[in-house]
Amino acid sequence: MMAERPSAWQTRIEGEWHGRPSLFDATGTWAGYEDIRRSSVFENGTTTYYMDGGLEGGGPLAGRFRLGAPFAFGVTDSDSDRIYTGPDFHGTGRPYGGFVDAHYYGPGWQVDLNTWNHVLPDGETQVYSSVLYQGWAAVGCFNGVYKRSTDYDSNEATRTAIEDFLASETRNGPTPHILPTKAHGAFRGDCELWGADQKRIGDVRVRIELEPLDLLRTRLRTSWEGAVERRFTTDRRRDGFRCFYEGPDAWGNAQAFGRASYLSLHLADALKVKGREFIIDAGPGMRAGETLTVVYEIFDGNVLSRVLHGVLHWEAA
Repeated sequence: MMAERPSAWQTRIEGEWHGRPSLFDATGTWAGYEDIRRSSVFENGTTTYYMDGGLEGGGPLAGRFRLGAPFAFGVTDSDSDRIYTGPDFHGTGRPYGGFVDAHYYGPGWQVDLNTWNHVLPDGETQVYSSVLYQGWAAVGCFNGVYKRSTDYDSNEATRTAIEDFLASETRNGPTPHILPTKAHGAFRGDCELWGADQKRIGDVRVRIELEPLDLLRTRLRTSWEGAVERRFTTDRRRDGFRCFYEGPDAWGNAQAFGRASYLSLHLADALKVKGREFIIDAGPGMRAGETLTVVYEIFDGNVLSRVLHGVLHWEAA
């Protein structure tokens, strides 16, 4: 179907995006990098998505995720459902403001993918992850941060800035998601709340207070104020790349792939939260990062009702 103009999401992601997402196996162990330049082009009423790059490393996963040609696939562009029409990806994605939740299949990789793309409020940074599935079982994950350019091939300053950014992603990409272990403080920021109908509901002030109990356990006091009101406390225990939320107000677990932790929380009143918490400035060394990007899908009785996303910043107590 030809469209007269690009959708709001298509306009949001115009230009070329540069990244070096890391590949992790199902246990959360880092395996390699994927160098990617990607763009989606709206031209003559149709949209085509391009991805050019290659896998470096990969270990036992290399045979599955190395390809000998760039990706390209058609997109039925829409602010409702974006349909991926192949040949390299088949499925659909649904935008909620600056965030898209996409589910599709990649014949070349032979995996089902759940991709979360979050364009941050600066409009130039995109936090990306694709969890890779064989049936219902996760077999790995790609994730990382992208930066936009519009003149990479013609502007030396742009190329230098992108190369410096990619060098930082090379350094930071394998870093595990670990919260501050000895510092009492909070991540806080203003987030956007969207309904399952893709209409913006309003703003929410999100605060996640951290009280370290020991080197592996942290008490989290979470508050949402504004378009949704909610407070809950839970003790979070880390075991390697896995975490467990052990009450008193929320129970669940999480799996980390690098800087991103993918969580599932259950509260007592049939409310469930499926989320991604990505510490984008975490790096090697004995310090935690200070910028946490969050996406939470909120389910009432197993039915998606709202999507909450934004950027939180660390404040020491």
